[in-house]
Amino acid sequence: MRIGIFFGGQSREREISFAGGRTVYDNLDKTLFDPVPIFVDSLGNFILLDWQYLYKGTIRDFYPPASELPPSPHFFQVYIESLGDDPDKIEASIKSVGLPLKPDELSRHIDFAFLALHGPYGEDGNIQGLLEWYNIPYSGSGILPSSIGIDKSIQKQILQSAGFDLPKHESIHRESWLKDPVSISDHIASQFQFPIVIKSPHQGSSIGITIVRSADELAGAINKSFFIQTIDIGHWKSLNDIEKRNFLIQFTDIREGLGFPVLIDDELCYHPEAFWSILDGTSSKELTLVSPNGEEEVLVESFLEGIEFSCIVITSPEGKPLALPPTEIRKKSNLFDYRAKYLPGISRKVTPIDLPADVVENIRKKCELLYQNIHSQVYARIDGFYTTDKRIILNDPNTTSGMLPSSFFFHQAAEIGLNPSQFLTYIIEESLKARGHSGKQTQKLKGMVQKLNEALTLKAKSESKKINVGVVMGGFSTERHISIESGRNIYEKLASSAKYHPIPIFLTGDEQNHQLFQLPINIMLKDNADDIREKVLDNSDKHEILKKIAKEAQAITSKFAYSEAMEVEELTYADLKGKIDFAFIALHGRPGEDGAIQKHLEAQGIPYNGSGIESSATTIDKFKTNKILREKGFHVADHCMVFKSEYGNDPIREIEKLEDEFGYPFIAKPSDDGCSSAVKMIRSRAEIKAFSDMMFRDQPAFPEQPKETLKLKDNEEFPMKDYFLIEELIKKTGEEHFLEITGGVITKRVSGKIVYEAFEPSETLASGEVLSLEEKFLAGEGQNITPARFDKDPKRSQAVSDQVKSVLEKVAEALGVEGYCRIDAFVRVYPDKVETSIIEINSLPGMTPATAIFHQAALAGLKPYEFIDQIITYGFNK
Repeated sequence: MRIGIFFGGQSREREISFAGGRTVYDNLDKTLFDPVPIFVDSLGNFILLDWQYLYKGTIRDFYPPASELPPSPHFFQVYIESLGDDPDKIEASIKSVGLPLKPDELSRHIDFAFLALHGPYGEDGNIQGLLEWYNIPYSGSGILPSSIGIDKSIQKQILQSAGFDLPKHESIHRESWLKDPVSISDHIASQFQFPIVIKSPHQGSSIGITIVRSADELAGAINKSFFIQTIDIGHWKSLNDIEKRNFLIQFTDIREGLGFPVLIDDELCYHPEAFWSILDGTSSKELTLVSPNGEEEVLVESFLEGIEFSCIVITSPEGKPLALPPTEIRKKSNLFDYRAKYLPGISRKVTPIDLPADVVENIRKKCELLYQNIHSQVYARIDGFYTTDKRIILNDPNTTSGMLPSSFFFHQAAEIGLNPSQFLTYIIEESLKARGHSGKQTQKLKGMVQKLNEALTLKAKSESKKINVGVVMGGFSTERHISIESGRNIYEKLASSAKYHPIPIFLTGDEQNHQLFQLPINIMLKDNADDIREKVLDNSDKHEILKKIAKEAQAITSKFAYSEAMEVEELTYADLKGKIDFAFIALHGRPGEDGAIQKHLEAQGIPYNGSGIESSATTIDKFKTNKILREKGFHVADHCMVFKSEYGNDPIREIEKLEDEFGYPFIAKPSDDGCSSAVKMIRSRAEIKAFSDMMFRDQPAFPEQPKETLKLKDNEEFPMKDYFLIEELIKKTGEEHFLEITGGVITKRVSGKIVYEAFEPSETLASGEVLSLEEKFLAGEGQNITPARFDKDPKRSQAVSDQVKSVLEKVAEALGVEGYCRIDAFVRVYPDKVETSIIEINSLPGMTPATAIFHQAALAGLKPYEFIDQIITYGFNK
């Protein structure tokens, strides 16, 4: 069955939709379905996307293409609407990334539409109506529940009339607000007790939502939800160019800022460069800006104290609502914002809610009742609160859930034993049944269901012939959460294949004692490594609610959830030998990239991915790696080590030595960790002292003064070590072009000899002083331009790229890397030469869905699964 995956779209959630569409594309069972990526751009055009663009970090990384962008001296990434009303440029942009499709052409390419669109046009009945017109069955709810699910104001009326408990709430209309904001602010302040919540009624992913704590914050929050913003021109003109650029990057970001085009005095401004000129040139004291896609109404709600939860409700095979185990959301701040929702390790998802079983069951029943009241079909996500005064308040039914690997959609399905691939298959079957209930194409849809069931029967028989791959994830380093995300991504790519059967293996413990556990799917999909560790070490019985739901879902799991372990099993390395044919190490830092686990696997004769023991032990040590590379003639930054024993004897003397050798600013970082954990630009004596105090602390808790000096977040990872690395700051001097790049290298064997092949490098653009964790691994964050822009002239850029790739290949060869690796470097391009300065080598690079190595592999013609398959095949042969 050809499954058209609709993703992207016109809403402010388009980046999450883009990443979710990629998740669906990767997880669809390839033995049952042929995924077809249908990208919907922000103008509403349908594009049959060339598959390699799926693996870009953000939409703006590839669309519109650089060739169609207006000049941007400050390099702003923009969406297609910033091209203005230029049909030729828009048409050229569409054709550069795929095949434009008219609605009446969709049925030539797809049999079924899987909707991963969010917000207006995606989950409001628009796309559902269009697909029904052209007789294309689609996933999820039909037109009526979709139009209810998008509108928080209508939902309030339905909830109230159905007798559900609601927070105190009120609506503000745009016209009234613009006429008399003072009176409305005074009215809200008199009617509500602070804090209160201001919401945009048609947005998701916490966009347009603010928690207001005082009357002083009220006007700004209401304007934010109407997508109105006022800029103080005096403040703007006091900023330097870097600060101005960062401000406009945030302004351009549709999740936080207004985005473009923007209305200024009823005139549309399409591009941030034009906006910069307007701000510089105006004589006004302030400018009021309005989004042409702003809300006409804003909701005010009383703030709810209590436990926030989210519950996926599905339609059972018997046609009844079935609530999956609701998840408690434990946040670091009051607002479950974009970052907290989508970056692993920032918040915690506790499933089921840590409440008495009868309360959890009551929450489930209320969610099922609301599901019926809004006429939902197939599935919905229902959010709510269990308040401190023991009320259950449901406040946000969504007919389309987020589809990222860490989303509630997959998280809760795993609690009944369905992996993402299996759950998507179930959703497709139920959606076909739901469309058949409308009285349209009944016979055709019944035939599609029957054909899918026949294919499922054949699939179940072939499962035992697959290669068992143990995907080892977790660890105990600061990179453990990213390791989980990498491991899950590898698991999901293999689970949807016809060749491999992945088995999730969690590693914890310490350097002297590795503890291994086979994970059931529900624990593998817990929010982060610490949650998983807590679960595998907890010997208590399964929650009675989980047992009850598993029983209720038996008709689903018996048909769809084959070959999945349902209990934790502790293992030794010797146990692995009889259980797996291959170990895919998805660990980062120590252990994993240091040769330790490789030593254990080799002792058992188990093949694995990546480099061997000796090379891994070298590349984990940045100081040792730099020393070897410098001896072999490669450019590396000047560097030195700082040891706790020497620093403790005379801190001032050690700091003075660093000041004499490097001068400020310089870089301080762990010498054997990666993923940007604790990598800091040091600008003063106070900062290097704070960094040392953090690194050499004796307790995991952050000391207050160093934390404040380094501006560390509460949830930031910062290791405790007896040593760290200092490097000179490499920065732009007199060269034509200066770039930070990351390049993947893969190895092959030809006539018994190892051959190194570098992918086209990606140019990495940090929003701050160093590339952050989010920019490396979180979908929709960061700017990775692949291939890197070494020169404006394409021929010269490719010539420079070839030189850089040659250096990366030689570096990998000099260090004895095998399988694959990622090398980070700075590149200086002069008129007569190219200089590549190596930063670090990762022998087991991050393999999260958004990481740059997949973008690079795609340019080389390898889909993520094909890239992973090549890595495994090399490991077997090695």
